[in-house]
Amino acid sequence: MSAATAAIADAGAAPPKGKKKLIIIIIAAVLVLAIGGVGAMLMLKKKAPAEGEEGAGEPAKASVSKHDPKSPPVFAPLDPFTVNLADKEAERYAQVGITLELDNAKTEAELKLYMPAVRNNILMLLAHKTSAELLEREGKDRLAREVARETSRGLGIEIEPEDDEADAEEDTTSKKKKSKKKKEVQVLPVTAVYFSTFIIQ
Repeated sequence: MSAATAAIADAGAAPPKGKKKLIIIIIAAVLVLAIGGVGAMLMLKKKAPAEGEEGAGEPAKASVSKHDPKSPPVFAPLDPFTVNLADKEAERYAQVGITLELDNAKTEAELKLYMPAVRNNILMLLAHKTSAELLEREGKDRLAREVARETSRGLGIEIEPEDDEADAEEDTTSKKKKSKKKKEVQVLPVTAVYFSTFIIQ
């Protein structure tokens, strides 16, 4: 009888230990979910004020307008350009693959019509570059900006002149401010220029 009583006592004691383990697991799961929820709320709160701030609002608008899901970007790959560079000490050439990001499909259709003028402008631009200019990151960035401008010229769009050093000496500060304001207003149909290949030999 004492053995039977001990077995019954052990059987009665076992369920509470199992319940304690189950309760601990449930509490741990609830805590993990609560911590995850609090973390998500904090991240969402950090993003919302950053977009509402004045300084951060402008880049957000630019990125939204550039990658609007209703009007996805249009990419136009150009045939590769092979051109002799303007190096005087040695004969060097560049092979450059360019893909243009355009503002809409209408511009892509116009680009096909004006392709000879666009290719001419880009070839003339590349032919005046030296290998030293194109090997540097700043040179490639400047080339991308110039390709966007020359492509727009090839499409028949009047492009405002860039500030040269000679113009900077002649112009007054008020004229400089006016030209900078005009540049900000002018929107080119080429929103970005991407290099698919860039070989200099």
